[in-house]
Amino acid sequence: MLRRALAEGGAALRLHTAIVGRSPRLPAVKPRHRKFTRPSLGGVTLHALHRGEPGNPTLVLLHGGGGNVHWWDDLAVCFADRFHVVALDFRGHGDSDHPDELLVGAFSEDLAALVEDLGGQPPLLVGHSLGGRVALDHAAGRGGVRGLVMLDVARGAPAGLGEATRRTLGIRRSYRSREEAVSRFRFLPEAPNTPEATRCAIAERSVRRDPDGRYGFKFDPRWFGVATRPLPPLDRVACPTLVVRGERSPLLSDEGAKAWVAEIPGSELLVVPAAGHHVHLDRPQDVRGALDRFFGRLERAETASRP
Repeated sequence: MLRRALAEGGAALRLHTAIVGRSPRLPAVKPRHRKFTRPSLGGVTLHALHRGEPGNPTLVLLHGGGGNVHWWDDLAVCFADRFHVVALDFRGHGDSDHPDELLVGAFSEDLAALVEDLGGQPPLLVGHSLGGRVALDHAAGRGGVRGLVMLDVARGAPAGLGEATRRTLGIRRSYRSREEAVSRFRFLPEAPNTPEATRCAIAERSVRRDPDGRYGFKFDPRWFGVATRPLPPLDRVACPTLVVRGERSPLLSDEGAKAWVAEIPGSELLVVPAAGHHVHLDRPQDVRGALDRFFGRLERAETASRP
C-alpha cells in the first residue's frame, strides 16, 4: 500500500528544468562533530557530523569514494529543520580513523555501526556513488530502512573507465603547503558545472598535514584497490527507493540506471539535466527539490497507510 501511494505520487520522474530563483533564507544550523565506536568496528573510531534535533526523523548522508562529510554541507543545512541529519565519514576518509588494515565490506560495517549508534527509528539513507552502493547493500542485506536515495551509483560505464578512475584516485599525492593542496584539489570524474566556490569550500575541509610535514587529502587511496563486496539480492529492498542519475554522468549510463530500477522493487528513476557524476554538486537546487518531493511523498504515503 505504501509503494502504491508513492507510485500515485509519481512512479517515474524526469527533471527537465532547473529550479530557478534564489534559495530561501535558512536558519543558522550549528553542526555537531561526534566520534563513536562500536564493538563491531574492531577498535576503529568513526566521525559523524550532526545537524538538527536528535528527536526528528533521521536522515543519513553517505559520501562517495575519496569524499568526506563536508561534501554534504550545503544539502545538510537545507534539511536540518525537519530531520536529524547525520553525515558519516567512512573509515579511511575525513576525520574518521585511517586504519592500516583494509577489509572488504568495511564501509558497510561502518554504516551498520552508525545506525546502531543512533538507535531509534529507521533512517532515511542518501548516498552518492560508493555511499549509495553502501546504502543499497544495507537496505537489501539488513533492512530497517525508511527510504533510500542512490545518487549516481556507477553501473554501465564504458569498459575500463571505472578502473581508470580508481587507479587515478589510488595514487597518494602530497604538496608543500596547505594552499597548494587546496588549489590542486579536483573532483574525479571532472565536475565542470560545480561552482568554483563549492570546490574551494570542500577543498579547504579535505586537506590535512601528513606525518612528513607535507599536505595531502583526507582519504587513504589504498581503499581504491580493495575489491567490492557483491550486493545481496536486490529484491530484498523493502523501502521506497529513488535512483538519481546525472544526465552527463560517465559512470552511470542510462541503461545502468534503468537496470537498477528494474532490479529494485518499486523504485523510481530521476534524471537530472546538465549534471555529471557529482550530481548534488553540479545541480544542488535540483537535487534538493527532488529529495524534498520524495520525502514529502513518503511521509504522505506513510500517513495514508496507517489504520
